[in-house]
Amino acid sequence: MKYRKLGDSDLEVSEISLGSWLTYGVGVEADAALACLDAAFEQGINFIDTANVYGRGAAETFLGQALKQRPRDSYILATKLYFPMSDSDRGLSARQIEKQLDASLQRLQVDVIDLYQCHRYDDDTPLEETMAALTRAVASGKVRTIGFSEWPAERIQAALDLTGVTKFVSSQPQYSLVWREPEDDVIPLCAANGISQIVWSPLGQGVLSGKYDPDRPPPSGTRAASEAMGGWMDRLMQPKVLRAVQQLKPIAEEAGLTLPQFALAWVLREPNVASAIIGASRPAQVIENSHASGLIVDTQLFLRAEAIIDAALAN
Repeated sequence: MKYRKLGDSDLEVSEISLGSWLTYGVGVEADAALACLDAAFEQGINFIDTANVYGRGAAETFLGQALKQRPRDSYILATKLYFPMSDSDRGLSARQIEKQLDASLQRLQVDVIDLYQCHRYDDDTPLEETMAALTRAVASGKVRTIGFSEWPAERIQAALDLTGVTKFVSSQPQYSLVWREPEDDVIPLCAANGISQIVWSPLGQGVLSGKYDPDRPPPSGTRAASEAMGGWMDRLMQPKVLRAVQQLKPIAEEAGLTLPQFALAWVLREPNVASAIIGASRPAQVIENSHASGLIVDTQLFLRAEAIIDAALAN
C-alpha cells in the first residue's frame, strides 16, 4: 500500500481507503463487515471514512465498536455532518456542529476525529458561522483537520478567502471514469490551494467492476440488486453505460489488471487525489481493490478507456 499526504495537513492516508456508505451498519451483516475491516488493515489501509447520517448513526456505531480494540494511531478516522439526523437536526450551524460532533465522538468511541467534513454546503447558514465553528472544533482538540464533500468551486473559494479560520485540507467528490465533473473546476482550485481529493464512488458504485450485464438483471447479492444499497445507481445502470464498461475489460487485461484495479488506478493517476474510497461487502473485494495502489499504467490505455466512456455518455 502506498500513502499520500492529505492536502496541507500532516496526515498520510492510504491510496485506497474504506468507506461505509450504504454498507456497514446498514446493508452488510456485521460479521462480513468486520471481515472487510480486518482485510483492510491487513492490506495496509489506514483511512476509514464514514458519516453521521449513514444509517442515522449505525455506521459510526459499528465502527466505534469494531475499532476500539485497535491502537488509535493505527488508523485515520473521517466522518461528516450536514444531512438530517432528526426532524430538527441538520445543516452546518454552530449549534449543529457542536452537537453532531459530540454525538459522532460518542458513537465512534474516540476522543478526536482526524478529519471532520461538511457533507454538503449549507445555504441556510452563513459560511462565516460554519467556518468559525469548525475552527473552534479544531482548537478544542476534538478535530484534527477539516474537509468538505461536493462543494461547488465558488463556495470553496469563498471559504479560502476567509481569514482567521482553520483551512480545509480535503475535498470529497464523486469521481470516476464515468463521472469526471470535478476535473473542470474543483480539482484545479483545490490543487492550487493545498486541498486533496478523497474520492467517493471511484468504481461508479460497482458499475466499473464490470459485473453488470446490460442485457440481464443485476446478479443477486450485488449492490444494484439490493433495495437498501441500490437506490442511487439509476444513472449509471443505463444499458449504454454498461455496454461501454464491458468494452473496458480487454483494456484492463492488456494492462494486466482486473477492471476494478484499472478503474481505481485511473482515479489515482490524478496527483491531487490522495485516496480512493472503496465500499466492500466481502474481504476479497478489499484485497483486489487494494492492489490498485502504486500501479503504473500506460497512459494510452487510460486514454482509450476515456474515449469509450465519453462516447457512451455523449449519446
